[in-house]
Amino acid sequence: MDPLAGMDDSSTDDETASQTTEDDPQVPEQHAQIPPPPPVVQPPPPVPSSSNVQRERPNYQQRHVLRGHTMSISAVKFSPDGKLLASCGAENVVKIWSPETGEFIRNLVGHTEGLSDVAWSSDSVHLASASDDTTIRIWNVETGITRKVLKGHSKWVFCLNYSTSGNLLVSGGCEGEVRIWNVARGKCQKVLVAHLDYVTAVHFNRDASLIVSCALDGLIRIWNVNTGQCLKTLSESHDAICAIRLWDYQTSRCLKTYTGHTNAKYCISACFSVTGGKYIVAGSEDHKTYIWDLQTREIVQVLEGHSDIVVAVAVQLSQISPFASGLTTGPDQLDAPKTLIATLDIQHLNIPPISVYPAKSLFG
Repeated sequence: MDPLAGMDDSSTDDETASQTTEDDPQVPEQHAQIPPPPPVVQPPPPVPSSSNVQRERPNYQQRHVLRGHTMSISAVKFSPDGKLLASCGAENVVKIWSPETGEFIRNLVGHTEGLSDVAWSSDSVHLASASDDTTIRIWNVETGITRKVLKGHSKWVFCLNYSTSGNLLVSGGCEGEVRIWNVARGKCQKVLVAHLDYVTAVHFNRDASLIVSCALDGLIRIWNVNTGQCLKTLSESHDAICAIRLWDYQTSRCLKTYTGHTNAKYCISACFSVTGGKYIVAGSEDHKTYIWDLQTREIVQVLEGHSDIVVAVAVQLSQISPFASGLTTGPDQLDAPKTLIATLDIQHLNIPPISVYPAKSLFG
């Protein structure tokens, strides 16, 4: 069901703003007691690459180079049906592309400052965008019309994500807040005083009962969506080597680490591939994209072609071919074969965002 069905496209920003102000008495800030983080337990070392176990290896090859951005790119995301690709950055617009042909389709214009992130609704009809102008816009991608403008963040909106149903949207801002929005009403229904620094990533789990957030304060937090209570706090080890970690949030245990990429200054994220969770994919400061075997932690492919830092990746749930990567100084690239993975370059921050594995108990 379309969560925006019945909404008037001509609704004004002023009306929406009156619904989503910081002083709205219906949007209480959540000050639940936050449990302290457990000590970080280091997992065993990686399985050597010389293992005799024969495993399937990915083989991505470049398909397209998408040209059109003139400033740095901050996010690239495939639509859930695999038919469209959205990219955004410092140019104040969202660009929509065809992954199949590499052709530019349209610009989504309305923000007054640069964008940090975009998120698709599960039906691939709507796209949400997060901007430095402190607003979130929800677009009808086919028409290019803004359906809603969500106001409430006091500083840059850095990240956002839809629930699977499309009824809820979660956003994270540079003021340390996490906000949960009712999409159909265009209203903020909860404000979580979540972190002491920039919130760099937010995700729902599959049934939208939980939210995971992480920030520059070095903490990963798990939240109950209904109550706004912080259920778990996972702490990154600040003296640890450069690594991506796979967590079991129910036990607060770090299950595995993935190393080999370069991550000293920037915000590097990791995502699971869709082929039964076989791989983890991440960008790197050496201008490459790394793919690890989820179980063995072995690097199974390294993708080259960028001339700048690759710092974030997003997994596509479709079985259509290409995956996309964005470059801070110019074009996007599309590679293929069996699954879609989106990677991007952005010069931001220094704590890794998270991604949610389909099994509810795992966060990476």
